[in-house]
Order: sequence, then structure tokens, then C-alpha cells
Amino acid sequence: MKRIPVATYRVQLGRDLTLDQVTGLLDYFEALGISDCYTSPILETATKGSHGYDVADHNRVREEIGGEPALERLATGLRARGMGLLLDVVPNHMGIARNNNAWWRDVLEKGPASAYASFFDIDWHPVKTELHDKVLLPILGDQYGAVLDRGELQLRLSDGRFRVDYYDVVLPIALRSYARILTHRMEELKAGEEETLRFKSLVTWFATMPGATERDPDRIVARDADLESGHDSLAALLAASPAVRAFVEDNVRIFNGVAGDPRSFDLLDALLSEQSYRLAFWRVAGEEINYRRFFDINELAAIRMEDPEVFAATHRHLFRLVADGVVTGLRIDHPDGLYAPGEYLHRLQEGCGGDFYVVAEKILAPGEQLPETWATDGTTGYEFINLLNGIFVDRTQARAMDQVYTRLIKERPAFAEVVYECKRLIMETSMASELNMLAHRLHGISEKHRSSRDFTLRSLTAALREVIAAFPVYRTYAGDLSPAPARAGAAAVAVTPSDREYLVRACAAAQRRTPATNALVYDWICDLLTLRMPEWADEADRRARTDFVMRFQQITGPVTAKGYEDTALYRFNRLLSLNEVGGDPSRFGTTLAEFHAGNTARAARSPHALTATSTHDTKRSEDVRARINVLSEIPHAWRRRVLEWQRLNRRHRTVADRVPTPGANTEYLIYQTLVGAWPISRERMHAYVMKAVHEAKSHTSWINPNRPYNEAVSRFVEAILDPARSGAFLEDFTAFQQRIAHFGAFNSLAQTLVKITAPGVPDFYQGTELWDLSLVDPDNRRPVDWALRRRTLDELTAAHASAPDAAAFAHELVKMKEDGRVKMYVTARALGVRRARAALFQQGEYRALEVTGAYADEVCAFARVHAGAAVVTVVPRLLARRGTDALPLGAEYWADTRVTMPDGVAPAFRNDFTGERRYGATLALADVLASFPVALLESEGG
Repeated sequence: MKRIPVATYRVQLGRDLTLDQVTGLLDYFEALGISDCYTSPILETATKGSHGYDVADHNRVREEIGGEPALERLATGLRARGMGLLLDVVPNHMGIARNNNAWWRDVLEKGPASAYASFFDIDWHPVKTELHDKVLLPILGDQYGAVLDRGELQLRLSDGRFRVDYYDVVLPIALRSYARILTHRMEELKAGEEETLRFKSLVTWFATMPGATERDPDRIVARDADLESGHDSLAALLAASPAVRAFVEDNVRIFNGVAGDPRSFDLLDALLSEQSYRLAFWRVAGEEINYRRFFDINELAAIRMEDPEVFAATHRHLFRLVADGVVTGLRIDHPDGLYAPGEYLHRLQEGCGGDFYVVAEKILAPGEQLPETWATDGTTGYEFINLLNGIFVDRTQARAMDQVYTRLIKERPAFAEVVYECKRLIMETSMASELNMLAHRLHGISEKHRSSRDFTLRSLTAALREVIAAFPVYRTYAGDLSPAPARAGAAAVAVTPSDREYLVRACAAAQRRTPATNALVYDWICDLLTLRMPEWADEADRRARTDFVMRFQQITGPVTAKGYEDTALYRFNRLLSLNEVGGDPSRFGTTLAEFHAGNTARAARSPHALTATSTHDTKRSEDVRARINVLSEIPHAWRRRVLEWQRLNRRHRTVADRVPTPGANTEYLIYQTLVGAWPISRERMHAYVMKAVHEAKSHTSWINPNRPYNEAVSRFVEAILDPARSGAFLEDFTAFQQRIAHFGAFNSLAQTLVKITAPGVPDFYQGTELWDLSLVDPDNRRPVDWALRRRTLDELTAAHASAPDAAAFAHELVKMKEDGRVKMYVTARALGVRRARAALFQQGEYRALEVTGAYADEVCAFARVHAGAAVVTVVPRLLARRGTDALPLGAEYWADTRVTMPDGVAPAFRNDFTGERRYGATLALADVLASFPVALLESEGG
């Protein structure tokens, strides 16, 4: 029977936290109310052997973060507490940094003849003919020739194996190339007759080994079976014959050349030129790399998970962990990178034995639905983050906030245009190679019939770029038939109506932007992308067209992620709390009607999906967003403060590229970030701002850093946070920020309670049970003070149990809210109710409740109802616009506002936070929120 978590908790493993240390935290997680936990790289820890990593690397990982014994201890501890383990699975790619991946090393050594050549998504016949049957390795810090001539590439010999070292990167040498090294200066070998014969025989053995272009499977099998004998024979001969050893070592020294003598490196250059890889400057990757990556990260190579052999090899150990009960659920990372995500998820379910708990890290655009064919329980919750966050943004102030932003930066940017420009930028720089490869595939298809033969490569490339830039979602799933058995036997392929709409919209938008381009090009591309097969197409044509569409869909997601998430969200700074993964900053907030409709749909479609508020990938933590949201309620006061801060800090701006730096847009980002994350150290703030300006790619970037600009921004951040230089600013800022933090705390408490009680499985990111003011990765990966959290929870539990008046105890926590205990109190108490009423939350109906009275719009209320019982959630919102800093409690604050209780439930309720009992079909907010700013009302007698 499928295990549905009550609540999940994610911890980040690394040098600061091991699996064994997680095991030591299980009592704390259990006391908090968590039923399942998951950690970031458990999959890598547990399955590196099956993912092609060598034993040395596996041992290193076990030393650093705990290997299988630690995983077993964690599983035992979880079972003893009735808890479960979600495994974070990364099926799209694997690490190849420093060549620790045994599969990748085998590919580099043997090229297309490697048994693993088809495992990686490598184009062995790219456009650049010099790269045929080679893998481009963009790992060098400078031009290849310069690196070679400086002697930074060094040939080594160890245990009968030749390799080339580039600092900590180890590159194999093909067996046939051993002969080139060993036969150099052969006439100068001074060894005994028997040793010389053995040496020459060994050289012949290496010279006749199958090369990278070998296609005879019998010769390849024989080579791989006899591989070690050659290395062992060479090692034995070197050990037995000092003369041969000295001769070979001298050859190695000669091949390594002499710095200052370029011609001395010709031998090593010739040796490297016959390998199945070509070393290159890292900047070359954007235009010429010929293996698919995770986004634009060269160290993460994509694998062909659509191949059943690859799927079986990479999931063998995972399925054993599931069968053994070690793993109780799966979180699938980046499924959009897969060739056929729907097919993959069906295979995954089959391998897990059927109906297994699986959630997918799928980013849904506003209004987009998860594909119905996916065998999952839903997503990891990014759409919920944005739905929930939106109700704390004052939609009535959208125009005023627009005016603030426009007047500050002296322009009126349309977010859609910003996204378009950023996606084009990505395709013209870091992902130009992916677009070029796709365009050449498209050109090859167009050449196959007279109706499209006149479409030039240039026009097709330009059209593809425009279509991808205009794509309204991360990707579509045309051709992804599910379940998998249908793929092999079906000639027809599926395109859902929604996918067809997205594809047609993108082509139409692209055509409007380029009226000078022949419209027939876009019509032809649209037909192809929507899999409208021409009558003349034979089976080979249909396969080629379908394969193109599947590969096209693998590219739109990374381009969107890099252009939208990692560029546009750092350029458009109107209200930073809206700049979130899966969000749309152009939509200024969410109405309560939209919020309730979204939750009703969620309860029907994916009642067990994760409901998150912070993750390892969010641009800022839930509590930072909660504070920044407050600015939407007070745009006029906010504008006055920003103008004053600009005046006070003008003297700290310096000229870079002939303009005062930072510009107004970056300065506005800095002030919003400070409001949300204060107090923050100079080091953390500096690191964040440097990441933000590099990701924005407007004045500087990671690829092309602008040193004068970076230094000017750094000086500004350092100056405004220095009390000696910016005392007036800091005094004015902190007074204003304290008021924002006051209201932000109530937003945080409200969103925490809603997350726990809304449809779905509440998901907690490490440390967020107390106030967490983290910014984007790596800031949100900082070590967590677990001792503080365990101590705080123990003290809260004991104090609550001994308190004579629960309402007074809760009220005191509100008055002392700055210490964060009130958030942990809400978290633990609400999770306790959820665990006690698991059936109600897993199966219960979601009902929006009517709120009436003077402040009805400032209240969100809903009920979860099941089998005659109900749990009612009541939370405030948009409190800052009242103009009072009073606690949002009691009759004086809420006046005549009332909430209607759900029908069919006994009208008797107990507030779990305060112990207070309330009766009636409608309840006054003055009573519901008399002592505490949020309410969780359990029906009594149901």
C-alpha cells in the first residue's frame, strides 16, 4: 500500500551535515511532527557504484557524507519511529568533474567504441567535422595552445597506465596511443634481448588494439575482456627491467616538453590529437560543445534515460533500496530534461512495484497543469509557493508600485519583453551550441523533400531561436506516449490539445516578431512541432521528425530556466517577493477567489503533492518574501524612504563604464533585499549582490566579468553597511525595517499555517521552523543551528504542557515574536493536528469559508471537512495598510468581521493554539483571533 507522508522535511547533506548526523536529528523531526525526511544527495551517496563512479570516489563520498552503512542506520532509525525516507533522484544527468565517473572515463578512453558511448547524450557527428568521433572537453582555463605551451598538461605513467593530468583532472590515454609513446626513440632502447622482445611484443599488442572507430562488436568485447592484462604486463615489465623503465620514463619526460620551447610540445600535441576527446578553453563550450548538459554546466553530462539499458543500469540499486523498504518515496529532480518524462515515470513506477509515492520537480507556468499521463502524486510545490505568496500582495496597489519602479529606474519595462530578451541572450551565448545542433537537425529534415528544401539553415536557425524565446511554458510533451509499451508498437504519436496550443502560440508570436521572415518557414515548423506528418512521410521520416520534436522539447526547458529564472528574475525588480521560480512577476498578487479555486483544483487533481514555501532553489526564503510583500501595501511610504536612501547614499556610488554605479535598478534590488533579510552581515549581503548582478548579465556576468563594475558595486554595498560612513542611512533604514518586519512576521505565521492545512503534503526546508532570512543558493545552504532548534522545541513543549492558561501562553509568544518561537509553535501544533487527523487532511474536502464585515478582505479562511469532522484555518493578510502597528487581535482590531463555519459540522470548535472554545454557525474574528493572530479550529464531537 502506498505510503502518503504527513509532512516532509528536507536537509542538505555536505561537509556540515552527514547521514549519521541526520540520524541523530530524528527525535527532533518526530517531535516536530514530520513523518518523512529527504536529503539532497542521498542518491549519489547510495548509488554512485551503479552510476558509473569508481570505488575510490565512492569511498571518498562515504567518508565525507556517509555511505551505505550510514544510509542503513538512517533507514533503521526512521522505521523505529514510523517515519519514511524520500529519495531525491536526479535521472537526467550525472557528474563528470575531475573524471571520477568510470562510465565517462571509459567513453573518453574508447570513444564511440565504448560500451557506455550510447549512455551519454553525445553527438558523435557534430557540425564541426574536426569533432567527429570526439567529445569536446571545455575544461581549460586558457586557449589550448597556451595551456599546452606552459606545460600545464602533463603525461603521467602509473601502474602500467598512461594518463594526462590537468591539475586535478585526470584524462585517460587510448590503448592504441600507448604505442606512440613506447616506440618513440625505439632505436635508443638499451635493454637485454629478452626484455626488448617482451617490450616490442607489448608495443605490438597496444598498436593492434581496436580504436575509437571500431565497429566490430567481437573485437570490442575481446579488447575489454583483455584490457587489464595489457596494463598488468606493462607494469610487470617496468618493474622487472630498470632499463625499460628508464627508457619509458625518459619518453614521458620528452613528451611533456620544455616551457619556453613550443616545438618541444609537438609530441604531446600529436598524442592528444588522436584521443577521443578534444581539450578546449572553457569559453568554447557555449558554441561547440557536443554533449548535452544540465543547463549550461559542463561538469554535468546528460544521459539517455530513454534507453532501456541505461534506465536499468542507473536504477538497479535504487529499486533494491525500494524493495528493501529503505526508501518509501521518490522526489524526481528536473524531469523536463528527459527525452520522454512520462515514459520514464511509468517505468519508474513499474520498477518500484506499482503504486509508489512519487513527486516531480516540475515547474508549472501560471495556468499550466501537470500532464495527466504522468505517474506521479504531483509536483514538489513551486506553483503552490506562488499561489500562496500572492494573497499577501496588495493587488489594489499594483499601479502605485509600478509608478514607484518606473520613476526610480526612468523606464517602464514589460516583464514579457525582459524574458524574451533574456532567453535570446542565453541562446546566443551559453547555449548557442545546443541551438546550432538542433537547427542542423531541422535543416536535415527540410532537405528531405522538395516542399521544404529551399528553407536555408540561416532562416531555420533564426526561426527556431524566435520560437523558443516566445515559448509560454518550460516545455511540451508531444510524442511522449505513456505507458512505455505503447511507444514501441504505435506509429501515431500524441499531442495534447494544451501542448498544441502552446506550440501554435509560440510559432505565431515568433512570426509576429519577425515579419520579414518567410511565413512558410513558421508554418512548416509549427506543423513539424505539432507532429502533423505529411502524407509522403515513410517510417524513417516519421521517426526523424518525432526525434527532432523530442529533442526540441529537451532544449526549451533549460533555455527558459536560464533565461527566466537565472536572468530575467534578476533584472525585473518591481517587487522582489514575486520573483520566484514558477512565478510571474507581471501578475501583481492573487485574489482570494483565485487562491481558493487553486486549492480546490489541487485537492481534486493532486491531493498528495508537496506544498512548499521554501526550497533549496527558491530565490529567497519564505520569511524574506513575507516581509517584502508588506511593501506592496505601503507604496507611497516606501517610495519616500527609497528616495531618501538614494539621497543619503549617492556619495557612495562611483563611476564605472562612465556611469554612476550601481544604477537605480540594482540599488532598488539592494534596498528590497535589505528590508527582507535584515539583519544581514556585510559578507552575506556582498555575496548575494555579486551573484545577483552576475546573473542579471546586464553589466557583468560569470562568463565575462566586468571588474570595474564589480568593484564599484562592492564598494557601495560595503559603504552603506558601514555605520561609520552611513550612520544616517542605517538609522533611518532600521526604523523603517522594524515596522516591515512586524507585519512580515504575521504574514509568515499565516503562510506557515496555510501550508500545513491546505491540500497536499507540507514540505519544510531545513531550519525554517524558526525565522529564516536566507537568500538564494548558496546562502540557503549555510549550516543550521540544530541544537538551538531542538532546545527551543523541547522548551516550548514543556512550557505549553505546564502553562495554566494556553491562551495567555500563546499571547506571550506573539509579544516576543522576534525570537522565532512563535513560528515553531505554529509549526509544531499544526503538524500535531495534521498527524492526529491524517485521514481528514489526506482525503478531506477543501471548502472556502465566507468572511463578512468591515475587514473581510483581510482574512483568508477555509475548512478541511471529512466524515462529519472539520479543521478550520483562519489567517490575516494585508495588515500594514491599516496604518496601525497594533497586534491584530480582539474586537478593537477586527470590529464586526465574522467567518461562517462549514455546513454539516457540529458548531463547536476548539482553537488548538489557545485552547479556547467557540460555538456557532458563524464566529466573530474578535473571538477567533482574540489571543493569537492565526487560528486552527478543530470541530468537537465529529
